[in-house]
Amino acid sequence: MGRFIYDTMANSVDIDDRTLAHLRIVVMNKLRRTEAFMFDVEVGDGSGRRSFWMHPSVPIQFHFFGSRQPRINRAWIEDLMQAASGPNGLTITTEPAEDAPVEETQSAG
Repeated sequence: MGRFIYDTMANSVDIDDRTLAHLRIVVMNKLRRTEAFMFDVEVGDGSGRRSFWMHPSVPIQFHFFGSRQPRINRAWIEDLMQAASGPNGLTITTEPAEDAPVEETQSAG
């Protein structure tokens, strides 16, 4: 279980490491382009939802508790990027099936 920290620990949400790794890529890419957006997430303790206005001027931390970098699912990154660019902002979507490796999608010759 990792932690997303927005500015201070008072503004933090626990998120599993695999999901957090995907969110980190999306947030990093949006903010690198100076694109502010809304991030809406359920609070892990069941106390509701939190919404964060993501802006490059606010310090952000992604605290991973696991020691291994999770494998990244490109299809999930694309889904999350699309959500972040939409009218409702970024929400954690269900992870889709991973893309098949290129070798498996090419027909034999």
